[in-house]
Parts: sequence; C-alpha cells; structure tokens
Amino acid sequence: MNITFGPITSRRFGVSLGIDLSPSKKQCNFDCLYCELAPALTVEAQDDILSVDSIISALEDALKIHTNVDVITLTANGEPTLYPHLDALIEKMDRIKGNAQTLILTNSANLVDQKIYHSLLKLDQVKLSLDAVSKEVFTKIDRPHEEIDINALVRSVIDFSHNFKGQLFIEILFVKTMNDTQEEIALLNTVLKDIKASRIDIGTIDRPSAYDVSKLSYDELVEISKLFDSALPIHIASRNTQTPTLSNYSKEEIINTLDKRPLTQVDIENLFDVSSQKRLKALLKSGDIIIKTQANLDFYIPKNNKKRKLEKK
Repeated sequence: MNITFGPITSRRFGVSLGIDLSPSKKQCNFDCLYCELAPALTVEAQDDILSVDSIISALEDALKIHTNVDVITLTANGEPTLYPHLDALIEKMDRIKGNAQTLILTNSANLVDQKIYHSLLKLDQVKLSLDAVSKEVFTKIDRPHEEIDINALVRSVIDFSHNFKGQLFIEILFVKTMNDTQEEIALLNTVLKDIKASRIDIGTIDRPSAYDVSKLSYDELVEISKLFDSALPIHIASRNTQTPTLSNYSKEEIINTLDKRPLTQVDIENLFDVSSQKRLKALLKSGDIIIKTQANLDFYIPKNNKKRKLEKK
C-alpha cells in the first residue's frame, strides 16, 4: 500500500510529492461523472483510516529521497478532507516539510464543517473544485452525497477565500452539455467575482472517466474563458492533447485578445501561428506586452491594462 507517490512535475503547482489519504479504496462524498476512478457509492466518512504516524513516516522517507519538492500534495482515492485526523496531520507535516509548501486538492464540500475549514487555513496552498453553482447542474455532474447543499458550499468557498492567507486555486472541470451552457457559466461568473482566488483553472476531461460523458475541445475552452469577467485570473488548464488551431493575429488583435484574456506560452503555441508569435515577441520587446507572473504561471498581458487587472481581487 503506497501512501506517497511521485514526485510529478505539474505545470500548475511545480514539483509535487503526493500523499494518498485513502490508498486502499475510493472513499468520497462525490461520485463525479468525470472521475477517473470507478463509480462508487458516496460516503460521509472514511471507514478505512490510516494513522497519522504511518503517513508522516512515509512522508519522511520520501523526503529523504526527493529533496527538491515544491509542494506536498494531500489528495486521495476520493476526498482528502474526509480523513478524520487532518488537523493533526497538517501540523506534523509543517514540522518536517522544509522548504516545500503544503497543498490540498479538495472538492470543497467539507468547507461547511468549521473544523475542516480551520484546518485548511493552516495550509500554504488550497485547490477547491467548483464545477457548478446551480443545484440542478451540481447534482447532475458531481453526484454529491445526500444533504450536501450547493448554496452552503458556495458561501463557504467565498468566506474561506477572504480568510485564507496562502494561495487559493479554483478549478472548474467542464463536461459537454452539462456545465458548459451560457446560463451556468453566467452563474459561475457571478460567484467567482466574489471569490478572492490566486488563479481559476478551467479544464475538461483528459482521462478515461467513470461514466460515459464527453470532453470539450481546447478551442471550446478558449471560447468559454472569454465568457468570464476579464478581470478574473482565468487559466486554461489543458494537457494539450488537442490538435492546435493556429490563427493569424495582427498586432492589434494580439493586444485585444490579451486584454480580454491573458494567455500563457502554452496557450500562445496552441492559438498563434508562426507570424503571430513573431509579432508577439516584437510587442514584448517594445514593452506593449509584458509578462505577469501569477500563482506559479507566466501570463502575457498588455502593459496598459496591468493596473486594471491587478486591482481586481
């Protein structure tokens, strides 16, 4: 039974050493349509529980071998906040983590529990999933355990974002015909404007899923990104398995595009043809375009709107 795994190099989080808080089986309060694990009944608590000492021992052994870790990531075959000794684990991790930061990948549902809420405040980085905010779409796509209320979940996410002192990431995974409608995106946009996030990652299915659902193309994600408020720190999270669709952009079109949605180098390589990339380099050299580093990623952004973008929190 492997408690730790990796490290893996993540474009979003750096060199990540994972800790699986449910290595024996899936234990989750969601049964998401897009989950890469097999379908399973939802639970509200773990019944197969690791001791804190066994996790810390495995982590210490791993850190002796892997000395250049950026983040120690709490995850699970399921939902890591179901682990009942999370607070004690985080405190012990802090004593041995060295220069690494602590990160958790959670579906957000247990933020309504004040004990878990305050435990997560002790972490350096937190990634919260928020696939939908309407009850109908949330229930359909995330298939939550009974009594999980999306309205309470959203209120907790907003509140947490204003109290958390570390880096907060929001992740939205889009499934075709589920949460990619203009109506649901508009609702998400309204909520996201109230959330103080370091970065908002939008993506789609990139692994075999538990249920028969369809992914979006990279181009569709780009179009969705344009529907969100331009001040939101949106990042298109993609493994780039799609065939790039390269277009020709004039200098004015490049500036207008980046004004609407700052792009990373990977985005540029997927969207701009060779001539457009040369124009971008010229704009960068002239200072009309600058690079803004935010939440581990470099974004191209017009110089004239830097102040406006940074003012939105």
